[in-house]
Amino acid sequence: MNKLRWPKGAFISALLVLLLVSGAYVFQARDPRPPGDPKAGKNAGPEQAGEIGIPVVAARARRGDIGVYFTGLGAVTPIYTVMVHSRVDGELLAVHYREGDMVKLNDLLVEIDPRPFAAALVQAQGALMRDQALLANARVDVARYRTLVPLKAVPEQTLATQEATVKQFEGVVKLDQGAVDAAQTNLDYTRISAPIAGLVGLRLVDPGNIVHATDTNPMLVITQMDPISVIFTLSEDQLPQVLEKLRAGQTLSVEAWERDMSMKIAQGTLTTIDNLIDQTTGTVRIRATFGNSDNALFPNQFVNARVLVETKHGVVLLPSAAVQRSSTSTFVWAINPGNTVMYRDVKVGVTEGDQSEITSGLRAGDLVVMTGVDKVQEGAVVNPEVPGEEAGKAGRGGQKK
Repeated sequence: MNKLRWPKGAFISALLVLLLVSGAYVFQARDPRPPGDPKAGKNAGPEQAGEIGIPVVAARARRGDIGVYFTGLGAVTPIYTVMVHSRVDGELLAVHYREGDMVKLNDLLVEIDPRPFAAALVQAQGALMRDQALLANARVDVARYRTLVPLKAVPEQTLATQEATVKQFEGVVKLDQGAVDAAQTNLDYTRISAPIAGLVGLRLVDPGNIVHATDTNPMLVITQMDPISVIFTLSEDQLPQVLEKLRAGQTLSVEAWERDMSMKIAQGTLTTIDNLIDQTTGTVRIRATFGNSDNALFPNQFVNARVLVETKHGVVLLPSAAVQRSSTSTFVWAINPGNTVMYRDVKVGVTEGDQSEITSGLRAGDLVVMTGVDKVQEGAVVNPEVPGEEAGKAGRGGQKK
């Protein structure tokens, strides 16, 4: 039996027709443009998106307040730091604190051997008593000579000499009193008390060592912990707005955050601004003061300081995750009544945390896609879910603008 043979040209033609038909079918069934492209074909209708609707998480624009913050990197700086030195020479006898203690004002910290200074005080007191007695005797002689001179019993020169002797002894007594005071002061310096309340650092000198008033290194360091300050920098471009608020008598709130902005540590107020701008960096140093009763802020800790310079009231707010950005625009996928999606340009003002101010393009109550934007395109039907709202309310969409 003879086999049926296809002509070679007919076979090739049939194959080309088959390929063309398959390509046309695939082109019509699938839009080659990526989902979420604002330039996607407007002919994409509910048939392409699916009659049931694409499940998305939506957010509703609302009116609220948002703060305008300036942020700068800074370091926790104690308002007072005292390096405690000895003011006399002697042996360090006792230490009355433990490293890391919180001490109060005038708490006894260390004692230096007081015996040499106590002996010097006794010597000065003895000399004072001797010269006070000589002064008293000289004054008695002056009084006697003043009664005898009118009677010509003693010459006037003797009275004058005695009066000079009294003045001499008065000067000696003053010198002795100064020596007593100096000796008493040195004796008091052997007991060193806390000049401020604060946190004691590591002990730098151990008992038994000889300390000197000329020592370069201190015996210990005390840092004030409450209140405490943060010194941070702001750009010189931001300085005029801060100065305007301060000159108007406003108290600016300052927040201290962890270096990675993961947690707020403390709340304080702006205290002062430095008197010059660093020309090498174009920044100015600012000090803010914080209550620190819980010791959350630690000296030399790096923090981010955020200055609240303004609070905008009654503006349109939207979760920042709902705002989409391309190379040329900022936009959202707005959900219209009927749950169809429409591309809409918006302008973003202040962004604070997870909220953004929308200055144009949306009104309070408008509904936009927040999660699932990669699945939608112009005209697609969605099934929105709004956290915190009932399904029926979420499905009504936003007002068309």
